[in-house]
Amino acid sequence: MGSEQTSLLQGTLDLLILKSLIAGEMHGLGISRRIQQISGGTFDVKPGSLFPALHRMEEEGWISAFWGDSENNRRAKYYRLTKPGRKQLEAETKRWGRISLAIAQALEAS
Repeated sequence: MGSEQTSLLQGTLDLLILKSLIAGEMHGLGISRRIQQISGGTFDVKPGSLFPALHRMEEEGWISAFWGDSENNRRAKYYRLTKPGRKQLEAETKRWGRISLAIAQALEAS
């Protein structure tokens, strides 16, 4: 895919954040790096998109947050997946599967 960065569809960022946190709690920069890693470098989530999404997801109860020290001894806000967040991840994964299948079928139509 080259060095082209792809923008995220509405709802996709939530799915990627939830998926990132399945591995364990992380601070914002760690989540951003994890999304880049699991997407093979396709998605580069900037703080201006990430932090509003994290705040909204915290309000939804999908994630919880706490303050701690990062690996370089700086104060950082860490996020973890909640039980409702795990259910949301499952629902969003199924929804995304249906959407991607429908798009693939549409692209193959003649």
